[in-house]
Amino acid sequence: MGVILGLIQIGGFGIMTLASLLALFVSRRMGLRTRLYAAAETKSSGIGDVRRVLRGVALITVVVEGALATILTTRFLVAYDYPVGKALHHGVFHAVSSFNNAGFALYSDSLMGFATDPLILLPISLAIIIGGLGFPVILELFRRQPMRKWSLHTRLTLLMTGVLLIGGTLFMSANEWNNTGTIADYGAGHKLLAGWFHAVQPRTAGFNAWDYGQVTDETLLGTIMLMFVGGGSASTAGGLKVTTFILLFFVILSEVRGESEVTAFDRRIEPRVVRQAITVALLGIAAIVGATLALIEITSFPLTPILFETTSAFATVGLSTGITPQLNLPAQVIVIALMFLGRLGPVTLVSALALRQRQPRYSYPEGAPLIG
Repeated sequence: MGVILGLIQIGGFGIMTLASLLALFVSRRMGLRTRLYAAAETKSSGIGDVRRVLRGVALITVVVEGALATILTTRFLVAYDYPVGKALHHGVFHAVSSFNNAGFALYSDSLMGFATDPLILLPISLAIIIGGLGFPVILELFRRQPMRKWSLHTRLTLLMTGVLLIGGTLFMSANEWNNTGTIADYGAGHKLLAGWFHAVQPRTAGFNAWDYGQVTDETLLGTIMLMFVGGGSASTAGGLKVTTFILLFFVILSEVRGESEVTAFDRRIEPRVVRQAITVALLGIAAIVGATLALIEITSFPLTPILFETTSAFATVGLSTGITPQLNLPAQVIVIALMFLGRLGPVTLVSALALRQRQPRYSYPEGAPLIG
């Protein structure tokens, strides 16, 4: 368990973030190359503030995980009569797993045994949301600046996160309200609690308090969509990222309006950023569709559970309808590769393969192919 816990924490920090932190704490200084790597991974605005960002990342991690571990340990002691050692072990493990959006639980049925316990599900949900916002957003919120001074990235992240959480809660609750396989026997409050919890999990957390093999097709489709979007940039979450998704909305909106530039919250979006968003989205869709087609060919499972499985893998969520143990070896290799690609990021992988961006020394005459 200690090895798994350590790997979860490393994955949440990011390899270069952790390496930079160690270099900073051990030698009290950082080379230019290390600063550049850390700035790229934490999405810092420049190499000059890398030290501050890294210290902020470490502080936020310790505070959130420590607070959640305390809450969960206390709950396990008081409500479930766990021995002190077991309560502490379970509290710390689920705190780290939650904040880092890993979704690993110490129970064979994940968190289904706590499906009606708000003092377990709500703190875990809050830690998942904080971890999924991204360190740049969290650090900006910690500065307690007025809303009008928030950066565009923070505004987009918080707006889309709120829309997904509220909309996801209503959608999940409505579609499972009378489902006898999930929450039909719960009271109204517990039904909304379950809906909220499962609107949070597709951010790439991966816990579940109901059996996804028993949910409705509508819930499966809604979960697939939420998993694909994922969490915030430079966060412990995976997926397409909420800023990328909402940026595509503004691209469409600007095109429909006939505007020559993409704008959001009275800010002009650079063409380079627009191209990156479109590239990430299309590469993500291509990876999921390609893997889904491959699994359909080499397994006997129907489309819906396979699409759920591949989307969950790409977004590094870990949710499943129950077919994962039944996948053959080639299918497991595809799922593993998809998880690696999803965690690394499509653009990061392509950039690493290309090694550098080339600036052409000439330009071609313009062409205007018909669209639509």
